[in-house]
Amino acid sequence: MKELDLLSLRYFLAVCECGSITRAAAQEHVVASAVSKRIAQLEEGLGVVLLERAGRRGVTLTPAADTLVDHARAMLLSARRITDDMGAFSAGLRGKVHLLASVSAISESLPDDVAAFMQMPQHREIQVDIEEDVSGAIARRIHEGSARMGVLWNGTDLSGLATTDYRSDQLAVVVHPDHPLAHRRQCAFVDTLAWEHVGLAPTSAANLMQARVAAMAGLQMRYRAVVSNFESALKVVRANLGISIIPREIAEPYAGTFPVCVVPLSDAWAKRRFVIARRENLPLPKAAALLADFLTARATR
Repeated sequence: MKELDLLSLRYFLAVCECGSITRAAAQEHVVASAVSKRIAQLEEGLGVVLLERAGRRGVTLTPAADTLVDHARAMLLSARRITDDMGAFSAGLRGKVHLLASVSAISESLPDDVAAFMQMPQHREIQVDIEEDVSGAIARRIHEGSARMGVLWNGTDLSGLATTDYRSDQLAVVVHPDHPLAHRRQCAFVDTLAWEHVGLAPTSAANLMQARVAAMAGLQMRYRAVVSNFESALKVVRANLGISIIPREIAEPYAGTFPVCVVPLSDAWAKRRFVIARRENLPLPKAAALLADFLTARATR
């Protein structure tokens, strides 16, 4: 198989998006024959048919083309990131860190800690990009080598990773003031399973842990709604449509704005520790190592 070239992939995506070689050529400001030739070379190199010509009706994608679309987009995005990153260095940047982090870490102290790091005079020429992902995916991406460093829950499988402690939080059940659990000082997780929950990210480590604990008790989670962020979950709770398991550190600042009650979970697993993870026996680049040391120093134990 011949090596893939980015221009052919770009023309291929343009055809897929426009539905015709002629319209794709106009979008790319080239002649249609140039696009057609690139597509033919791509098909020859891959050994598959990507587009079925339909005359004036344009083209239709084959199953192979449907698969290639996602790969092509990822490759072109990576190429743009390379260009942007190298352009930043040519403009005077001395370091860049791509940091993966769980939604809880991003919603709690991590942004403030990263901001404090970047505001230090010796770090002002270091750029830090934070990307959200679930803890399991963060561990997998670091282990596979597609990411250098991440902040995630230590309840995740961390085999093959070197870790240092970061911060901790406490999961709590958030309920409407009229809810039967509202006035408890603390609550066991299994006691919450009598009511419908408002969930987040079904693949998150916290949700998987909750499902596992429920199953061990011979029960199961029942969801009234699944939302994308903590604020949306709190709005559903405020409407008394369900209860939600949310870090206490996130929920309590909202309690003055949202009429909700925050009841800490008494389960041992509800006291969570976050860690800074990297691959074992693989030194971090200087900028990433500086950030890791700074975050470790900021950690509350």
